[in-house]
Amino acid sequence: MIISTDDHVLVTGASGFVGTRVVRCLLDRGFRRVRCLVRPSSDRGRLEKAIAGDSPNGQVELVPGNLLSRSNCEQITRDVSVIYHLAAGTGSKSFADAYLNSVVTTRNLIEASLQHGCLRRFVNTSSFAVYSNRNNPWGRLLDETAPMEDQSGTRAEAYCYAKVKQDELVIEYSRTRGVHYVLMRPGVVFGPGKNSISGRIGTDTFGLFLHLGGGNPIPLTYVENCAEAIVLAGLKPGVDGEVFNVVDDNLPTSRQFLRMYKRQVRSLRSIYVPHALSYLLCWLWERYSAWSQGQLPPVFTRREWTAYWKRTRYSNAKTRRMLGWVPRVPMDEALKRFFIDCREKPAT
Repeated sequence: MIISTDDHVLVTGASGFVGTRVVRCLLDRGFRRVRCLVRPSSDRGRLEKAIAGDSPNGQVELVPGNLLSRSNCEQITRDVSVIYHLAAGTGSKSFADAYLNSVVTTRNLIEASLQHGCLRRFVNTSSFAVYSNRNNPWGRLLDETAPMEDQSGTRAEAYCYAKVKQDELVIEYSRTRGVHYVLMRPGVVFGPGKNSISGRIGTDTFGLFLHLGGGNPIPLTYVENCAEAIVLAGLKPGVDGEVFNVVDDNLPTSRQFLRMYKRQVRSLRSIYVPHALSYLLCWLWERYSAWSQGQLPPVFTRREWTAYWKRTRYSNAKTRRMLGWVPRVPMDEALKRFFIDCREKPAT
């Protein structure tokens, strides 16, 4: 490891779906100085449950704050050797809000850590959303060498736009200021507590589920497996400047996932939309949106189609090889846990 278990570690977004598991994974590995940034308005219940029994021993420090505050950033980065940056503006609808809560916050965090001069590695949690899949041939592998979206502002996704800019910012800080970083790009993170069907499978509209994924593999990663990969990225020597995709083994296809969901959770009315037809519908939507000058938002476009519904394969070979990561929860068990939670706590 590049640090010892006595070094200070910071986790932003610590009360989130993945962040909570990252904190738990660090504690399980024996880290005794884990600092957690939580927004004052966030629900800490999941995090407090995850750290129960550890916080009284001084292992976990919960710090309320906001990354838009430079003084808060200076406070939380003091003495920190590794930063796991998971906080992001996932709920932001506008491009401006997404940029503010993903890019400006990241800049504030890195600038503050540079003032203290003790940062060994900055682990930025990115997303598959940053990849452009337009020029990737049908059915080919999308891995860490795939280009980032070069026109993210046209994807009608504020999250994609902000994540692309965030990754670019981290890389620029490495080039100009010598920041050691690792970029983690999880696929579709799933597990108990996040009981919705991924848009890569389809969309629910007017009581009818439009199945768009067909035979496409879905780049799933179980939340606990994903958290462990992120933690390893902050500890392994020799991986500075690397990008790692996080997907589990034995990925089900969209059709297989939907069939299991119907059998194990609830029956829902669905209709399969063939790829050629869904591509045509996206093209028509895109053209009408342009013709109407935005009266119809460009939600479904050919860029979205190639990113989410084009036939693509995925691999975790690099993450396994360089981080020594192995998905500890097999896909069959992960899906079982997920479907049980979906039955007990239906999505609203």
